[in-house]
Amino acid sequence: MTAETETAAKPVNPSGWRPSAPSAGEGSAAPTVTGNRALMLEEPLLFEIGSRNQTGVDLEPAKAGASRLGGLERNGLDLPGLSEPEAVRHYTRLSRQNYAIDLGLFPLGSCTMKHNPRLNEKMARLPGFADIHPLQPQETVQGALEVINRLAFWLIELTGMHGVAMSPKAGAHGELCGLLCIRAALEARGDARQVVLVPESAHGTNPATAAFCGYRVENIPATKAGRVDLEALKARLGPDVAAVMITNPNTCGLFEPQMKEISDAVHAAGAFVYCDGANFNAIVGKVKPGDLGVDAMHINLHKTFSTPHGGGGPGSGPVVLSEALAPYGPLPFAAKYPDGSYKLVEEEHAADEHPDAFGRMVAFHGQMGMFTRALTYILSHGADGLAQVAGDSVLNANYILRSLEDVLDAPFAFSGPCMHEAIFSDRGFAEGFSTIDVAKALIDEGFHPMTMYFPLVVHGAMLVEPTETESKANLDQFIAALRSIAERARAGDESLKAAPVHAPRRRLDETLAARKPVLSYNNPAPDGSSTGLGAHFGGG
Repeated sequence: MTAETETAAKPVNPSGWRPSAPSAGEGSAAPTVTGNRALMLEEPLLFEIGSRNQTGVDLEPAKAGASRLGGLERNGLDLPGLSEPEAVRHYTRLSRQNYAIDLGLFPLGSCTMKHNPRLNEKMARLPGFADIHPLQPQETVQGALEVINRLAFWLIELTGMHGVAMSPKAGAHGELCGLLCIRAALEARGDARQVVLVPESAHGTNPATAAFCGYRVENIPATKAGRVDLEALKARLGPDVAAVMITNPNTCGLFEPQMKEISDAVHAAGAFVYCDGANFNAIVGKVKPGDLGVDAMHINLHKTFSTPHGGGGPGSGPVVLSEALAPYGPLPFAAKYPDGSYKLVEEEHAADEHPDAFGRMVAFHGQMGMFTRALTYILSHGADGLAQVAGDSVLNANYILRSLEDVLDAPFAFSGPCMHEAIFSDRGFAEGFSTIDVAKALIDEGFHPMTMYFPLVVHGAMLVEPTETESKANLDQFIAALRSIAERARAGDESLKAAPVHAPRRRLDETLAARKPVLSYNNPAPDGSSTGLGAHFGGG
């Protein structure tokens, strides 16, 4: 957020906490202007709260001693001095200006921002999991290795695959792992292929990952029903195609009913099928990707198996592998031995136990906290509970789709039921109104906006994923708010252009904010003005 990007009025006193002087004739009874909104207090920077020439605690002068730093001593930290209450209040107030899944519905499409069960957090914080070090002797962390191994077993079981690489730390990291396995398999048979095909309905990271791996990316068009054009795919397959990267359910919120036929055609051409599993939440316990011919698929543990990302991370992206690709999976992995012990198979053992591994993805073993949370989630739900997760997420998305399709254009409503997310467009709005107006108005209604302008195959896309954790009452409240805003956009209500009006900050020029951010802080001038973050962030 920068000064040059603001298009609406700032608070009267952007830096806050500095009362304005009384006007002539007003005497001492003049009101103080702070920029506060009721109990949502305007928050200046730490540098503006504290002074650099004082400290928040009393410390005796340190005794001077001989320096061992060889002239590299730091000459002061230039940090503000704050008392403990001031520091705690500062960060608490900032946290109140963040939206969170624990505050309300978080309808980001393709992101699965669902409730994070506190049981998972309790298990992840047990000392035997939270306090271990990756360089500990393996005999001292047998429980942790068992958690990794058991989770690996259940991921293989749920997907119908042959092996799994646990170490990738996010979805795109998992994509990289899967493509490196594919490349290793092709190289092992002396087959140099240069092209990866990516349907238009795939996640945006897919083509980026393929290009990062050195492949040439070619798009496969979608049908009017929002699914992969099978005939166009078959026509492009050839000896230069290494893989097809497909998202299923896809980014239009639709399941690919011809997935097995797609896989068969790709395999017949000597290529592999990579499936983006970010949307596994919609089919977990219902469909096994291995049965559909998938060779590699990453699973976002922080989506399907809780721990919402976007502040709740870190992420984790294990990759399940088919029998054809499992031999090429990366090191290390946790193996169970006949005597009941567990061991990480590393490079020194790879020649005997995993000779064709393409290498390793990370320095250590992955995200222990995420593994513990995911296994807890799986065991606490059971097979029937996981199937209900998928069923309820699909039910909630279809409830939103059918409740709003009369006031919001739903380009694929005719394609049948959606899966975990419903997609709408800005078609039908009055001239000059677009998706951004709807999103900003949702903030005034107390909801975080849905995913906007993605996927690109839908103009002015609004992608809504309610997840399985929202009640009908919560969905009805969200639907009522979105319906009201959509009707205003269709009617050309100019007040939408000012939204949000109740948020701590007004609407910005987001393009300039992204392209020309001001991320430096300059000491304020004697008159209180500043050319750094203090002014550009309006004191917050």
